[in-house]
Amino acid sequence: MKYPSVVAFILLIVAVTCDEHSHIYEDHEEVVLWMNTVGPYQNRQETYAYFSLPFCAGTKQSISHYHETLSEALQGVELEFSGYDIDYKDDVQESPVCMVDLTEDKLKAFIYATKNDYWYQMYIDGLPIWGKVGGLDESTGKYYIFAHKRFEIGYNGKRIVDVNLSTERKEILTLGSKIQFTYEVKWKSSSVKFENRFDKYLDPNFFQHRIHWFSIFNSFMMVIFLVGLVSMILMRTLRKDYARYSKDEEMDDMERDLGDEYGWKQVHGDVFRSPSNTLMFSSLIGAGYQLTSVVLCVIIFAILGELYTERGSMLSTAIFVYAATSPINGYFGGSLYARLGGKVWIKQMLVSAFLIPVFVCGTAFFINFIAIYYHASRAIPFGTMLAITCICIFVILPLTLIGTVVGRNLDGQPDYPCRVNAVPRPIPEKKWFMEPLVIILLGGVLPFGSIFIEMYFIFTSFWAYKIYYVYGFMLLVFLILMVVTVCVTIVCTYFLLNAEDYRWQWTSFLSAGSTSIYVYIYSFYYFFFKTKMYGLFQTTFYFGYMALFSGALGIMCGTVGYIGTNVFVRKIYSNVKID
Repeated sequence: MKYPSVVAFILLIVAVTCDEHSHIYEDHEEVVLWMNTVGPYQNRQETYAYFSLPFCAGTKQSISHYHETLSEALQGVELEFSGYDIDYKDDVQESPVCMVDLTEDKLKAFIYATKNDYWYQMYIDGLPIWGKVGGLDESTGKYYIFAHKRFEIGYNGKRIVDVNLSTERKEILTLGSKIQFTYEVKWKSSSVKFENRFDKYLDPNFFQHRIHWFSIFNSFMMVIFLVGLVSMILMRTLRKDYARYSKDEEMDDMERDLGDEYGWKQVHGDVFRSPSNTLMFSSLIGAGYQLTSVVLCVIIFAILGELYTERGSMLSTAIFVYAATSPINGYFGGSLYARLGGKVWIKQMLVSAFLIPVFVCGTAFFINFIAIYYHASRAIPFGTMLAITCICIFVILPLTLIGTVVGRNLDGQPDYPCRVNAVPRPIPEKKWFMEPLVIILLGGVLPFGSIFIEMYFIFTSFWAYKIYYVYGFMLLVFLILMVVTVCVTIVCTYFLLNAEDYRWQWTSFLSAGSTSIYVYIYSFYYFFFKTKMYGLFQTTFYFGYMALFSGALGIMCGTVGYIGTNVFVRKIYSNVKID
């Protein structure tokens, strides 16, 4: 395989395999054709088992055992042996598969499938193949299905590098007729290298379009402009603030009392006061640290190892990395909770460990009930649910506990540059646009503006039949998003503190996290204007997982925004002499 050693080691641990073969074949060796799923073309996630339609399998019975991975079960992959007899480099002339008598039930099933534009998916040596079930004959007004499959398989040495499917011979669907399904296989030598065999599935004209490059350049220029603007404004403004505060310090008590004191210095005794609901706040920050680490690691692995070329490898890698980075969650969440004066640290650790898994599993299990009702292949088996639960209890929880204990002991003591007053200072009235709620809603506009073009490409790759492979673009956009988020959150926090409102912790987190609100609103636009999805199952699946995506993005942005703001707040108050 084309993986660096570290990526290969990770994939080996999570047992990511294409099938029971090693991608190397000897002449006349068995080649397995797997039937996967069938479903409406417009609803990519509404899939059913291939043999849920009255297709029939070939005559071959026994093959090597197939091992399904955890990620394949979660993604609704249901590989079933086709029964087709295919051997490496051996051509197969047109051969019968089986004969199907069109009873009333079978006729209705096929007509329903052709009316709803059903497509099916198959695999040979890990290479996906798509075919159309049938269609409408406009000349006769009758529905038909394709009864003949013609496979052209390209090989290079001992490896399969290309597979093409042609569906032929239209059979009109009429009650009581008999349809004979047939197939043929043609082998041909190919110059395509095994490492490049997935290139035909990629769409460089779409993903590397000039608009994509322009959006990256535009976002990059936004970052340069924003960082420069924030630096100049804050440096100039803070210099004036420091000069004013230095002048105030030279006044005697009578002059200071008669003077007009205002600004962020006035809340120095409350700015490091613990926020409300410290347990949830620290848990969200810990989860944000972990999610950010997971996203960066998976993107880097995808760039190095081209994870998109192996079925289920992306999800398997994400699950493994998420479990392995649980100590990061515990360390940063637990240490922050200790610094904020939290007492029930075990409860905080449990909330931090299970916050994301409960969020994800709750949504997935809700959608799973609808999938079960529809008898869709997306229904998660009970054994897979049990496996995920075991990972949470026996892997994620202990590692989070270790991280929490280490974090509390190494970084659990408060080290604020200002002491906290015993009595909270009253928050003065301010203009409406300086209220935390307004700042929170406006804080996510610019971060969303820096990524919304990339959202279109990501959405299209997930909800349409395109493979996302430009992870270099994704990494760059992710870094741009983080920088823009930090800059915007610092400015929002400065305005809030200058209005003598010291509730900056939650405000900084939520103003950065509000990016997720705009992403979710954009998902509505994408659903109604860029897709042709329909039906309860697909709609629930779409908006459920878009809520997960938006929520995870919001937690990451909120955490990064809080981290940058925390550094900024500590810096400005450590440079001012406090009486």
